[in-house]
This record gives sequence, C-alpha cells and structure tokens, in this order.
Amino acid sequence: MGRRPTDVEKLVRDLVNTDDAKAKKEIADKIKDLAYKKGIYLSSIHDLYMARGKGEYTGTTIPAINLRSMTYDLARAMFRVAKRNNSGAFIFEIAKSEMGYTGQPPMEYSAVIQAAAIKEGYSGPVFIQGDHFQVNAKKYGEDPEKEIAGLKALITEAVANGFYNIDIDSSTVVDLSKTDLKKQQLHNYTVCAKLTHFIRQIQPRGVVVSVGGEIGEVGHKNSTPEDLRAFMEGFKSTLRKGLTGISKISIQTGTSHGGVVLPDGTIAQVKLDFETLKTISKIARDEFGLAGAVQHGASTLPDEAFHKFPETETAEVHLATNFQNMIYDSKHFPADLKNKIYEWLKVNAASERKEGQTDEQFFYSSRKKALGPFKKEIMALPAQVRDAIASEIEAKFEFLFKQLNAVNNKELVDKFIKLKRVIIRKHKEAGPVHHDGEGAD
Repeated sequence: MGRRPTDVEKLVRDLVNTDDAKAKKEIADKIKDLAYKKGIYLSSIHDLYMARGKGEYTGTTIPAINLRSMTYDLARAMFRVAKRNNSGAFIFEIAKSEMGYTGQPPMEYSAVIQAAAIKEGYSGPVFIQGDHFQVNAKKYGEDPEKEIAGLKALITEAVANGFYNIDIDSSTVVDLSKTDLKKQQLHNYTVCAKLTHFIRQIQPRGVVVSVGGEIGEVGHKNSTPEDLRAFMEGFKSTLRKGLTGISKISIQTGTSHGGVVLPDGTIAQVKLDFETLKTISKIARDEFGLAGAVQHGASTLPDEAFHKFPETETAEVHLATNFQNMIYDSKHFPADLKNKIYEWLKVNAASERKEGQTDEQFFYSSRKKALGPFKKEIMALPAQVRDAIASEIEAKFEFLFKQLNAVNNKELVDKFIKLKRVIIRKHKEAGPVHHDGEGAD
C-alpha cells in the first residue's frame, strides 16, 4: 500500500496542478493562514546579517538553496535536517529565470514551502529569497526604464508573497570597457540603489527586507576589493539619505552557474578563489557593516570545498544545480519519464544546442528547461518514488548544513529575528511580470 496524502499534501497537489489564477490564490491563502496558526512566519534575515556586520557572531555560512523541482518534498527534507540539527538560518530561494522555466511563480513557491513546514511541524522564521532579480543588459541598453519597471513588477509580486529577501543582480550592466572602476560600476550601483529605494517603499510595515547587491557577474572576471569599494561608495552616495541599504554583496570568485560540463557529461573541476572570498568578506564587514560576501554557483563544487566557506567567513552560499542533477540522475527517477523529457528537449530545446556539443552536454545544459512543462508529471510520481529521491538529497542537505556550520544556530536566529505577521499594502507601481533572464546556480 502507498502512503496516503494528508490534507496539506492535497492542498499542495491542487495548488501545483491548477492553472486557474483565482483558484491558485485561494489555495495559497489557505496554506498561508494555516502556516500562521502553526507559528510559521515568513521573515527577513536582515537583522541577523546586520548583527554579523557588527561582529556579534562568526564562523557560519548560510545555505541558500534553489528548489527547481519536487519543491514540496525537498523543502520537507530541508526542514527535517534543520530540526535534527537545531538550525534556524537557511534560505529557500528561486531566481527570476527559474520561476519561468520551472513554472513556479512566487505565490506557488512560497505556499509550497510553507506547506512543507506545516507537514514537518517546523515553526519560527522561514526565509524565502528572490535570487538573481537580474537586469537584462541588452534590454536595459535599449530601454532602461522599461527594464527597471519589469523588475519592480517582479519585486512587488515577490514581496506580496513573503519573499522578504531579495538579491538584486545588476552586475550584468558593469562596463569593463571603462578604465575607471567607479565608471565600470556606475550603472550597477545606480540600478541597485534605485531598486533598493523601491523595495523600501513597498516592504510591509515592520519588515526590513534583506537586499543583496552584486559586483561581479558569475562566470566572468573575478571580483576585487577595489570593485567592492567603487560599488559601495557609489551605491551609498546614490541611495537616498536615511534609507537602509544592502546587507550582503555577491561576488565572482571563479565559479560558473551550473558548473562546466565536459564532453563525457562529467563536471569540470573549478579552482575557487577562497582568498578573494575571505578578503572581500572582511572588507564588507569592517568598512561597510555588511554580513560579508556571497558565493554563487557552488552546488557543483567538490565536497571537500564546503568546509572552507565558514573558515573564510563567507556570509551565504547559493546552491541549486546539483539538486536538480540528483533528481534526474537518481536510480529512483523513472527511466521512461527521463527518456520522454529528453525526447521533448530534442525538439523544444534544439535551438539551444551549441555547435560541437555531445548529447551529454546538451541534455545537461538544457534539461532544467523541462522542469516546468513536466512539473505536474513529476509531482504525480508515486509517493514512494518521491520519498526515495528526497531521502538521497536530504543526506546531501545534512552534509552541507554541517560543512557550512549552519547548525545549532536556532537560538542565534531567535535572538535577532523578531516574528511578525505582516499585512501587505496595495501598490500602484507594477506592470507585467516576465520570469526570464539568466542566473541561478
């Protein structure tokens, strides 16, 4: 006999399977109300990060994990790991691009995370983050105001659904053709300040949304202390006086999103610059009061790298692609469904195939795009299959939480994060939302 779904699981299944916006909202609201009654509070990590900027604690790196598929099952696994390890500081995140290709808009993602917390009996603050709310450099060059308006609409939607942590990624408009560092960072810090100002206008009363900035685009030139200072000086002078700024800074240290896949389908070893992480994290804290530097594109790093993040006082590390890989490559993932997905990719992602790519490289780089179209089929897999896959990934979560020293910090979180039930205000400024763009680790 299979495991019978509980009421909350039925709500999740109905939420994921319905394409009717009104019905989706009604189900999401039911889950949110139930979560609140169970002591689950969507929260901002801002005050915890500010405490780190003041030196009130050290030696831990916060895992920020992107759940692209099996979100309910994997969020449950994360909550189980957190409960076993007395962990309170961990982040569920999803990038602007991932919302599009995984078919998970903010309302759905947020509600599914809360449902997982309900199911596992978790209570306290839950941190949900908009990862890589990214400026499209080409579109920005053609019409800056239109591109910014699109990001404001996305931010409005995200904040309205409990995303009280937003990573602004305007590093895409850094202009490396300029020799002067401040001129290189000009568009980056201007856009970041403009969007930070907007977030401060729309954030719920009593909540200070945690905002992250980014100085180096992942996969490009490694960041330097001089880049950080040029960005921060420009950002501080541009942001309206008296407004709360950013709490952390994402940098480039040698990784790339998703890793680099070799012709045989294996992932190339990456030489990550931990010294840069250590140096920039220290400057970020000492000179600007931030929590430190954030590392993107880390999930495909070798296991022996992860203990170095807390040693170098990295504030936060973003992890995504490897969990997607573990789903697809699990012995429990049905071979017939995987074949069906790969056949779909041959037709629907053919334009993404680069010249000279092997099948292994093509499927590895493109298979994330099938997660949205096949979301309902994956959700409909037998409970025993999903449980078995989630169990494998849960072991990985456990390993990462311990390596990052993100354990035994529940009391620290309770000290700095005050639980608040928020009331969302209505805002005029919001246009159409397009969940596209690059980025996601």
